[in-house]
Amino acid sequence: MTAEKIMKAPQRAARRRVAPEDIFIDRRYIEDLLEEARYADDGSISAYLDKAERFEGLNHREIAALLVSQNPEHLERIFSIAWKIKQRIYGNRIVMFAPLYVSDHCVNRCAYCSYNCDHEFGRRKLSQDEVREEVKILEQMGHKRIALEAGEHDGECPIDYILECMRTIYDMKFENGEIRRINVNIAATTVENYRKLREVGIGTYILFQETYHEPTYDRVHISGPKKDYGWHLTAFDRAHEAGIDDVGGGVLFGLADPYFEVLGLMIHNEHLEEKFNVGFHTISVPRLCPASGMNIADFPNLIDDAVFEKLVAIIRIAVPFTGMILSTRENRRMRQKLLHLGISQISAGSKTEVGGYAQRWRPEGTNAQPEHRKQANPQFFVNDERSALEIISELMDDGYIPSFCTACYRNGRTGDRFMSLAKSGQIKNVCLPNALMTLCEYSMDYGDENFRKKAAVLIDREVPGIANEKIRGRAAENIEKIRSRGERDFFV
Repeated sequence: MTAEKIMKAPQRAARRRVAPEDIFIDRRYIEDLLEEARYADDGSISAYLDKAERFEGLNHREIAALLVSQNPEHLERIFSIAWKIKQRIYGNRIVMFAPLYVSDHCVNRCAYCSYNCDHEFGRRKLSQDEVREEVKILEQMGHKRIALEAGEHDGECPIDYILECMRTIYDMKFENGEIRRINVNIAATTVENYRKLREVGIGTYILFQETYHEPTYDRVHISGPKKDYGWHLTAFDRAHEAGIDDVGGGVLFGLADPYFEVLGLMIHNEHLEEKFNVGFHTISVPRLCPASGMNIADFPNLIDDAVFEKLVAIIRIAVPFTGMILSTRENRRMRQKLLHLGISQISAGSKTEVGGYAQRWRPEGTNAQPEHRKQANPQFFVNDERSALEIISELMDDGYIPSFCTACYRNGRTGDRFMSLAKSGQIKNVCLPNALMTLCEYSMDYGDENFRKKAAVLIDREVPGIANEKIRGRAAENIEKIRSRGERDFFV
């Protein structure tokens, strides 16, 4: 190997061996659980649904029975309870975010991903000036919360580069505000690196297990550090050890049996609750979809819309206080439907390639065609290509409150502190006013006259619904300051 190649070779973060006893997912146990669940009687399932309707959540044994049930009456009730939980706990608020891809360099050979190191394309990572350009566009779209995304390559994209990107983003201030929360979705790493992320101000650390089914995991992760199932599975343990108490999990539905995957997610959540007293802050539900460099026909476990709706609803009733995230992998119709079944966060105006916003940016309200300055290689092909403003406007038409709130993170309401507020019902006293204040801010800064009028009607209708009289008065006062004085960034 030449000196130049040695210098460019990826340097892995030092890893500690994951002991077999630390692997808390038992494949045979889950398979047996699903088999046993086939014999659950209607009375037992009705009792489980009664429990869910009391907002008590479900354990993995109860979830297994719901997953395998083919009784239409059970499914109808699952959907009904999911909607009830959505309304009671989250109301009609929908949190908005956008992904920001900063590097597509990757040393892994994953069968489902366009960043597969065997896939030949012009890879790149953003310079800090390019990061600023992307963030400026995201801010012009009205976003305050982003998910920072990158492939795994310790040579081209080391942890110090991720930290530098975060500092660059947090340092940017605009006339209408700034990015206020950076969630981070990068490869499983060390406790030391998680501590560095915490020190810079990470919001939620996001990592998808992709699949909990170890034989499938081994098959689709052909080579690279991500092939280490145990290291990947225990990433959240190390994040907690480093002091990051907000973590978000998920699987890529379509790789393995979806019922197995849901149970893997639930057992993982139970593991975190038992060990750290707090489970997932969010669960994402991406479905495998086409991408460059992979053949969707190679995956026999793709799930149809009906199964997907059932999975989302069961997850919602199983973990009622956990946020659920849906990306632009899903089309407009499916996103509308799943909002009704429990989704609480969605992305809007997303670009899933490195530098995608600058490459394709078209100012709202213009007819200019997007400019393609470089060959794009998105991680996946977006199925909802509407602008952020179009999506946000439709949410309001459908009776939802688009929320740009980041207050819990900024006030230290994370981890078990957030969950205690959520489970007591007190979180409503901050979520609704914060949603309304941030929507008012958005409408004044990014909406046209018609949008402002629509937002004003919604906001004035919802303010009386703030239960706490003191907070209600404070929110109304702040909304007036936003409208008449141009003041910004109020939160409780």
